[in-house]
Amino acid sequence: VLDALQKIKAEEDSTLSYRRSCREGICGSCSMNINGTNTVACLKPIDSDTTKPTYITPLPHMLVEPWLKTKKPPEDGKEYRQTPEQRKSLDWLYECILCACCTSSCPSYWWYPEEFFGPVALIHAYRWICDSRDDFAEERLRALTEDHKCLYRCRTILNCTATCPKSLNPANAINKMKARHLTS
Repeated sequence: VLDALQKIKAEEDSTLSYRRSCREGICGSCSMNINGTNTVACLKPIDSDTTKPTYITPLPHMLVEPWLKTKKPPEDGKEYRQTPEQRKSLDWLYECILCACCTSSCPSYWWYPEEFFGPVALIHAYRWICDSRDDFAEERLRALTEDHKCLYRCRTILNCTATCPKSLNPANAINKMKARHLTS
């Protein structure tokens, strides 16, 4: 079914939205209700009787929202270009694999899991905040600093940096967000 959805999106209707990732039945990203059964689309074959329709609906009792959405549509044909220097500022931010080694080793997260998002979330936030193509950087920073708990719960213990298997530095990203907030 997943291959059919991809073909429809590519050739018939580019507005079709669904999630997918591994395409091997491991991650569960493509979970949906197919012909009345909750299953993963990547493992569910389409009925060989092509005269019968295949009914696909979202999982019951789950929110339906596009995974990626923009607040304003791009101008027709406009590309969001970056200089090599602007692109270089994103190095060592987007490589995060979301393993949560950093967050699970962070005492601030242990003590305040309801208030402090943890290093993995904050390095991803900083990746967008420092992206020259993003028009909502200040709005994102404001959301992280409005209660002075989320961002400022980081005590720069550096366990996050020491445990990152990709040698990223979440503590540095958090400190740069703090500095940007204090100077804005």
